[in-house]
Amino acid sequence: MASVSSTKRVAIVGTGSRGLMFLNGVVERPHLVAVVALCDPNAVRAEYYVKTLQQKTGSKERVPVYQPEQFQEMLSKERIDILVVTTYDALHEQYIVPALEAGGKVITEKPMCTDQEKSRKINLAIKKAGDHQLTVTFNYRYNPVHEAVKRLIANGEIGNVISVHFEWLLDTVHGADYFRRWHRLTSHSGPGGLLVHKSGHHFDLVNWWLAADPVEVAAMGQLAFYGDKAGKKNGWAKDYVRARGSAEAAADPFALDIEGDDLLKNLYANAEGEDGYHRDRNVFGSDVGINDDMGLLVRYSTGTVMTYHLTTYSPWEGYRVMFNGTKGRLELEVVESAFREPRDPKITGGVIHGKEAPANAGGAKIIVHPLWSRPREVPVEYTHAGHGGGDARMLSVLFGAKEGEQVNSGNASKQRAGVREGTMALAVGLAAAESIKTGSFVKIADLALEG
Repeated sequence: MASVSSTKRVAIVGTGSRGLMFLNGVVERPHLVAVVALCDPNAVRAEYYVKTLQQKTGSKERVPVYQPEQFQEMLSKERIDILVVTTYDALHEQYIVPALEAGGKVITEKPMCTDQEKSRKINLAIKKAGDHQLTVTFNYRYNPVHEAVKRLIANGEIGNVISVHFEWLLDTVHGADYFRRWHRLTSHSGPGGLLVHKSGHHFDLVNWWLAADPVEVAAMGQLAFYGDKAGKKNGWAKDYVRARGSAEAAADPFALDIEGDDLLKNLYANAEGEDGYHRDRNVFGSDVGINDDMGLLVRYSTGTVMTYHLTTYSPWEGYRVMFNGTKGRLELEVVESAFREPRDPKITGGVIHGKEAPANAGGAKIIVHPLWSRPREVPVEYTHAGHGGGDARMLSVLFGAKEGEQVNSGNASKQRAGVREGTMALAVGLAAAESIKTGSFVKIADLALEG
């Protein structure tokens, strides 16, 4: 599969909005990597990628587009060195495993996969290929603020961490967006829903911050805001299927105007005829199958206990993390958007995917409270670029530095997430989903995710 050229040959599976981050990252490093193939069943969406590549590289050459059933052919014919997987979560394993077996490196969007069987297949493939062959892109690890937290804990600023409280708030723009698109369907997002797709980011951060493994999980969850029943109960529901072409949606603050944003229009509105995928579904539709409010209790191998809550319908967007230790307390607060106005959800493409700052953007603050001493604020530089600046730093590590720059890998220990890190983040979400279903504590070891 792999080529012998000094320029690594890259293929991207999945030509949605998230894949453009990787495409742009490759284009910015022509001396190191090049996109040589695409794989997606939607010809219109793939064509947008082809034209984007031509425009950005100044080349008239057309990158070939392969259908999913031609994936193996693509790997061998195009001599792929690096495969980037950005398709539906539930499909990740179908591309990761064959690529590893063919001898290439794989970079996959989080989550690594969505269920136990898929996790076991990937872990088995890695045992043969080697851990260095797979990277799960937990880009929050590369966020400078999160790196500062890692460093403070590792340096013993608050001693041994006894407990963690982690509250993540998605607002009615970002949070609602998961209920407009494919994530709302368990067939695409898996049994864990947002506990795997979104919270997996957060679970990985805690695993990394604590340098510990999750051991046991208890959870509760509900669909309390979105979906048809909750929407009618709470008085927010509107009677339309999708926003495009709906007069009623025009008065709905939760509706998305996919024709008002060039990116969303090109990738989704213009591509609907290919596969019938509607990016602007009513968030209060009857087919919403994932929870929107979830709380967890997690015990770690170090004895640390975490309480965690994900809210997807908050008036403001951001998160708070509090670490209680034997020598004090560390508090992190990040405000992405202090509040929203009804017009904000209409166009979300650039805001959600890091192209521009959210409306009413806030900042970040870290405070250390030592025992028997005054608290002190730790100076941090925060940016609203993709994932707090994590995306740009991660791309530098994944593909190498741009010409004239040095690789920005940061100072914290081990930022790259491999198969085990991907598995442990998945483990918390799947254990939580099982706990919600059974009402019992779930031991991570019983999931047998590593085979």
